[in-house]
This record gives sequence, C-alpha cells and structure tokens, in this order.
Amino acid sequence: MSNTWGAKVLQSFDGAASDYNRAARLQAAMAWRLAWHCQRLPIPSGRWLDLGSGTGLLADAIEQRNPGRVVERIDGSPSMLARNSRPDHTQLWDLNQSLQAWDDAPTLIASSFCLHWLSDPGTRLQHWFECLAPGGWLIVALPVEGCFPQWHTAARQAAVPCSALRFPTSEALMASLPKQQIRHQQQLRFSEQASQITTLLRPMQTIGAGSSTRSALSVKQWRQLSAHWPERSAQGQVRLTWLIQLLVLER
Repeated sequence: MSNTWGAKVLQSFDGAASDYNRAARLQAAMAWRLAWHCQRLPIPSGRWLDLGSGTGLLADAIEQRNPGRVVERIDGSPSMLARNSRPDHTQLWDLNQSLQAWDDAPTLIASSFCLHWLSDPGTRLQHWFECLAPGGWLIVALPVEGCFPQWHTAARQAAVPCSALRFPTSEALMASLPKQQIRHQQQLRFSEQASQITTLLRPMQTIGAGSSTRSALSVKQWRQLSAHWPERSAQGQVRLTWLIQLLVLER
C-alpha cells in the first residue's frame, strides 16, 4: 500500500472522529478485552503506549483497569487525537514509519484495529516488538484474512468484485515474530446481524473504516450482492462475521 493509500485512510478516519465512539462497538469491546489481558500480566512500570489509538478507547480501558497508569496515545489522525480524554498524553505520528527512539523504551505497546491499515503489517509488528524494553509486552488485536466470509461468498455467487478490504494473514503476522516469545495467541469470531446489508456495513463507513484498495460497486452490483448473500435467518436477517487475531508477546 502506498503513501497515497495511507493518506486516504487517515483522511477517512479524520472525518469520522466525531462519530467514532458512538459507532465503534466491536472496537470498544476489543479494547476492554485487551485491557483485561493487560491487567493480568506482570507489565513493568514505565512507558505504556497505545499505537493507532484513535479516540483513545483502548488507552482509556487500560488506564481504568490499571489505576495510576498513564497510557500515551499515538495516532496519525489529529482529529481522532483531539477526541482523547487525555490530550496532554497524545502524539501525532505516521505509524507506517519507525517509532521514535525513547531514552526509556516502552514496557507496553498495545494496539487494536490498527495494523491492517498499515502498508506492511508484519514488518511493523516486528519493529514494535523490537522497540520494547527487556521484559516489556506487546499486545495487539486486528482483523485478519477470513473476515467477512458471507461477503466473499456473495461476491463469487453474484459474479461481482468483492470490495471488502484485504486483510493480512495470521501466518504472515506470526512469521514475523519470535515464536518462543509468544505468550498467548487466539482467533476470535464476532458476528453481527441486520435486516439489510447496508445496515451491516454502515458502521464501518461511520467510523472511517470504509476505505478499500478495490473499486466501489455500482448500485446494480450491490443489488446483485444482496440477492446472493448467504445465511439469511428465518426472519430475513443477514450476517457478517469478523475474524480477529489476538497476540500477546513478552520481550
């Protein structure tokens, strides 16, 4: 993915900052799950980071689970950072670039729903791990290949392009990491239901996560896609399933 792609992604999130917290239900749920993991780990005192922090959902959850800790919020969107509850602990940074060199290396790097937007997720993940202080922890969650099986099936059956974002594979992410340092890894499935496909997909647009490297579909193609959507319930509800990779590593 090019720098032009990165700029497009940031522009989309920037424009959605005011609506993000209201619509980002899955992201909020994952923030609390990651915060729960942080609470249970022996993370040393020191510099704690939330990379791709957005409005600060993950940083806020970690701080609430770990009273007295302060999490630095780092993101490429100024409008998202402006929505943080701790504006004095935010930093504007292009996460496609290497992190800055701190005198005190971070003892926690946490990130949720960020890596898949970067140009080379595996390389970025490896770099983040290497930036940790000895004994530090890296905790990440992101959607991976295997997301949205209903969307891909409908596109094949309708013979229309699938405009869903391409997600990194779990295998590629794991290959970039020292396996002996992985303390926990898990794939989580979450499904949402609605009466219409547009209702399922609208929250992604609302929070700024509707960018794709693929061409947009025409109205006719969306109708064809809807007609071939699988797994409709007896009430006519359609489903969309996420596959989320969770990784916990100790340096």
